[in-house]
Amino acid sequence: MMRYEPPGATGSPVDVSPRYENFIGGKWQAPTTGDYSPNLSPATAKPFCEVPKSGPQDIELALDAAHAAKDKWGEASTAQRAAVLNKVADAIDAHREELAVAESWDNGKPVRETLAADIPLAADHFRYFAAAIRAEESSITEIDKDLIAYHFHEPLGVVGQIIPFNFPLLMAAWKLAPALAAGNASVLKPASPTPWSILKLMEVVGDILPAGVVNVVNGPGAAIGKALATNKRISKVAFTGETTTGRLIMQYASENIIPVTLELGGKSPNIFFNDVAAEDDDFLDKAVEGLVLYAFNKGEVCTCPSRALIQEDIYEEFMGRCLERIRAIKQGNPLDPATMIGPQVSRQQVEKIGSYVEIGLKEGAELLVGGHRPAVGGEFADGFFYEPTVLKGHNKMRVFQEEIFGPVLAVTTFKDEAEALEIANDTLYGLGAGVWSRDTGRTYRMGRAIKAGRVWTNCYHQYPAGAAFGGYKVSGIGRETHKMMLDHYSQTKNLLVSYGTKPLGLF
Repeated sequence: MMRYEPPGATGSPVDVSPRYENFIGGKWQAPTTGDYSPNLSPATAKPFCEVPKSGPQDIELALDAAHAAKDKWGEASTAQRAAVLNKVADAIDAHREELAVAESWDNGKPVRETLAADIPLAADHFRYFAAAIRAEESSITEIDKDLIAYHFHEPLGVVGQIIPFNFPLLMAAWKLAPALAAGNASVLKPASPTPWSILKLMEVVGDILPAGVVNVVNGPGAAIGKALATNKRISKVAFTGETTTGRLIMQYASENIIPVTLELGGKSPNIFFNDVAAEDDDFLDKAVEGLVLYAFNKGEVCTCPSRALIQEDIYEEFMGRCLERIRAIKQGNPLDPATMIGPQVSRQQVEKIGSYVEIGLKEGAELLVGGHRPAVGGEFADGFFYEPTVLKGHNKMRVFQEEIFGPVLAVTTFKDEAEALEIANDTLYGLGAGVWSRDTGRTYRMGRAIKAGRVWTNCYHQYPAGAAFGGYKVSGIGRETHKMMLDHYSQTKNLLVSYGTKPLGLF
């Protein structure tokens, strides 16, 4: 496959306007502030369009539109809502290349990933929740022959949704699909570094959705995110991002006594037992790939397998194979399907990654590969690239305990199953984990004992719509994906009805 041309260039599947607006009430609206910000591509570090630098008043306008739309949408039948969600999925599929290239240029992730994962998964989540809402049932409880309890699922109303920069379109789908399926209207705030691809999504699906059901407001997180999360006119806030901001979101929600869904940071252990190397076969090769997946999406993944725990008697052989695979990773133009790792999302992320590598080295970690900014020439010379990096050390080091959010792997060894479990759980986080072994009994024991919301077994980085996703400990509250998400976006109405005529006899 030939590489794609950048958005706006001749032959590109994506056009670019010089300036974009907020999407409110089914229309494009200029920010009330009159201000705009340049939007950079991480690949070139150069601006390619302007996006709104909105103010709190724009949040109020979006909430006006959402409240005007919520009752009609909430009263629509599940079949009607499902039909709209399926049309959204069809439109995403029909514009797969356009959205994939837009996502890659806005975020920096390789187009091979957006074509194979981000965009198809986004469409699939809309289809999944279109089906799930059709199958949802209320319940009836017979208290006695004359007293019946009816339980109905009702939408919350208007919800606020704050999207991270690492998977802009997929995380928007994760939040919008269940919220819309349950009958809510949404005000959505994209991440400041990656606002554009969500606006391109609204160009694709905006006419499918009833006006006001989805509204998108761009602007700085500190101002716009707070204006949304503290607003008394939202009934729930959903946030994906780092843990410090998640604490603030939770505080804001508590002031208004509304529910939150928080998907926060991680420092996921990826554990390799010695039997993975018992044979030189496809399973061993799969396990090697499983370790190298720390560099997937440039390491900008909340569940990034950023701690590798390798049983000590296979460490040299297994790590040697892994380092060979890591050195073969092709880095460069994110629009080239041969590229395996693109640039980090921003200069700030590159500087953060570099500082953590320095911290690790000062702590005594051994640099096994990487550790520098690569020389990517031509039009990408100023892009925000960082090499896939591996540091060997011990679990008390900061590079093992703190989320770096980049292509940096901290690797250590363990003697036995008990020590592996102790190291795996020695973290504030509990979002994800991986276990690799040919022994199914061991993988089951470890999977149940690791304190994390999702444990991949002999695989990693699978994100199907039908599997619940979320964290333990400081990694979050609630679950995303799976039909249980409908409960997060619904409230239960109970009608307790007496069909008898006999007085209650209470007075």
